[in-house]
Amino acid sequence: MGSIVMEPNDIATYMNGGNGHKASKNITTICTFANRVHSTGIFTGVNPLEFSASLLFLQLGICSVTIIFFSRLLKPLGQPLIVSQILGGIILGSSGLSHLDKFKQTIFPLRGFVCLDLVSALGHIFYFFLIGLQTDISFVKKIDKKAFCIGSFSTILAMILVTVYSIVLANAVDIKKIKYIYELGRLESFISFPMVASLLHELHLINSEFGKISLSTSMASTLLSICFTLLRTIMSPRGEVKHHVLSENFAIVVLILVIVFVIRPTTLWMAKVNPTGQPLKEYFVITLLLAVLTVAFCCQTFGLRIYFASFLLGFTMPSEPPVGSTLVERLDFITSWIFMPIFFVRIGLVVDNIYSIKLMNFLYMSFIVIISALGKLLGALMISMYYRLHMRDAISLGLILNSQGALELSMFKVKRRDKVINDEAFVVGCISIMVTVAIIAPVIRYLLRPSKRYKVHKRRTVMNSGPEFDLSLLVCIYDQEDVPSAINLLDALNPTKRSHLIVYMLHLVELLGSAQPKFIHHKLNKARTLRSCSSEPIVNAFKYFGESNSEIVEINPFTSISPFTTMHDDVCSLALNKNTSLILVPFHKKFHSNGMMSSSKHKIKTVNHHILDKAPCSVALIVERGFLKAPKSIETNLHSFQIAIVFVGGPDDREAMFIGARMVGHTNVNLTMIRLLDNENVPNDDVKERRLDDEAVAEFHQIISDNYRVRYIEEVVTDGTETISILRSMGSNFDLVMVGRRHSPFWASLQGLVLWNERTELGEIGEVLATSDLIGNAIILVVQQHTRVANEDEESHHETIPMDDTK
Repeated sequence: MGSIVMEPNDIATYMNGGNGHKASKNITTICTFANRVHSTGIFTGVNPLEFSASLLFLQLGICSVTIIFFSRLLKPLGQPLIVSQILGGIILGSSGLSHLDKFKQTIFPLRGFVCLDLVSALGHIFYFFLIGLQTDISFVKKIDKKAFCIGSFSTILAMILVTVYSIVLANAVDIKKIKYIYELGRLESFISFPMVASLLHELHLINSEFGKISLSTSMASTLLSICFTLLRTIMSPRGEVKHHVLSENFAIVVLILVIVFVIRPTTLWMAKVNPTGQPLKEYFVITLLLAVLTVAFCCQTFGLRIYFASFLLGFTMPSEPPVGSTLVERLDFITSWIFMPIFFVRIGLVVDNIYSIKLMNFLYMSFIVIISALGKLLGALMISMYYRLHMRDAISLGLILNSQGALELSMFKVKRRDKVINDEAFVVGCISIMVTVAIIAPVIRYLLRPSKRYKVHKRRTVMNSGPEFDLSLLVCIYDQEDVPSAINLLDALNPTKRSHLIVYMLHLVELLGSAQPKFIHHKLNKARTLRSCSSEPIVNAFKYFGESNSEIVEINPFTSISPFTTMHDDVCSLALNKNTSLILVPFHKKFHSNGMMSSSKHKIKTVNHHILDKAPCSVALIVERGFLKAPKSIETNLHSFQIAIVFVGGPDDREAMFIGARMVGHTNVNLTMIRLLDNENVPNDDVKERRLDDEAVAEFHQIISDNYRVRYIEEVVTDGTETISILRSMGSNFDLVMVGRRHSPFWASLQGLVLWNERTELGEIGEVLATSDLIGNAIILVVQQHTRVANEDEESHHETIPMDDTK
């Protein structure tokens, strides 16, 4: 026989079917057989669920499957994962299926709490270690006056309203319950930076301007809350309790010193000696995981919270690759989907039966939660309006500061164990987390609709910018292979002293280890940031191009380190803020000269799709062909650089034509424009587009007049077969071919180029050129003109062609 001491409240609650307040408090021990761990099998006539290992495996499976089921069920409703986790814990807990004695005794018997607590503790340790690892300490420096005022006032106003409500309520209930109600409100008043960051991630807002101000605001509020807690702890204890608190504080100081001056330097040394660009070595990973368990043991030895040192250890570790990325990759899945489901179900098992709570007590405690949330909302709203934030952003900021999660659940559990709050307050607190997040997430999604975030009031296109004005454009780079073609295109755009080229280069790096994305301006941050994100060779290549053309080209290099799901936010925000007219983006597929695909990156495809859909200016996709052949350099090429424009009609083709009009001024550029005309009556719907095409072509003729390096050809076609014949006649004579992305589906020249139900990523012409051997090694530039302008009738604009996931 073996025994284990458990929390009296947990046992009392569980043994009485969730009514812990009625149970005897002297039950503190569970007795189990130490030799009943591994089952000998059902063929020996034993029940596997009577053995600890078999029972634990079943519990792990049931908990994980239940939470995965609810996450999939609620995903169409836009609900965050924490809602599914708490709901799964409640369904399996004492208020759900475990309310049935047979289910409880079979799946979650009292003897099973030994293993459940062990797995829950492991989940707790690694979960908070990951939170610390994904929290960037440098973000404290980004707290400005606005963020500090919003975060501070939100917390303070919530505390004031909670205190006032508790005083008013004092005449209605007894003093002891007032204490519980006030403590619940005080806990609800705190704002958790890690939970705000987590919700921003799930809402795909972490890279947006709203996400950045939310992070800095919540960080300011969290720091203020920590100061309040420390001050309250130091001032309140007396006698032996005060001696105990001082001992704990001494242990905390010692633990912090060891982590900061021993473990952190060792981790930095590991990152330094690890091969550049490679994941962290296996024995380094094992050493760091052992360090996490060691500091957790020290916490238990000193009587501290089990998650304190693991969070601090993660907080002091470098979040960038290779340390942060490797540890997150190894721990995130097993922690989120194996260990943490047990944590939530474990809480559900000791939650008071919801149905046994008195209605008035439930209302009193629920109302103080509402008061606290209202205080944070009003506090953020008032200060945000003072700083003239948009009303929609101010309301969303007040809502997201109410986000909560596992950190608050752990806090409620600790306070319940220490009898700071009672069982009823614990239940209300757990339910309030789920309900609050379930309400605020869809509301924030509605208020911050991505479709309107990057709308502007004037079209930003190359066509509208005029050849006599400076051209501002954004070049996106995913890896070093994208650099030569991008620089050649910049050179071909013919910067002059009258029309400068202002280039914003953005290196896009996937975020792996840090919870907070980074946006780096390399003129402000040089050596350290370049080494940490491997942007140095790319930045240097563009800087060299800028220095070689210093009087006519201005280079502004940036790096965005963010998840692929939100990477487009940095692209669109930079384009919006810098008033760019064009974004150059490498296509996610690369092709051989025979049209066969050589590589494809699905994550990049998602980024490109969002850029095309939301960009505040025109976009051009760079499609590479001839994967093994280096692209020609315009300046060093002995012969002229041959460019072709295939013009069918529509705004995208007009934009491609005016990009070509800028290029023809270059002395080494020869341009051929092929216009395809229908040999049939034009549908009424396209008469306006044809008129605009004719006007644009006439303007193009004025620009290229007297330029002997330009050829203009018109071809009349009746169907797609004749179009392909004309494209084939181009042969391998061109280095760059430009086409529009979107066309009217009724034009005869496009009939039969692709299947009627096929959704093309590059448009009909671009798809044919990219996936065939018609044009050899030529680079293809697929252009989409900017049409998303506020206060215009969008129904007249071409819709963005979706990038089909099946392709």
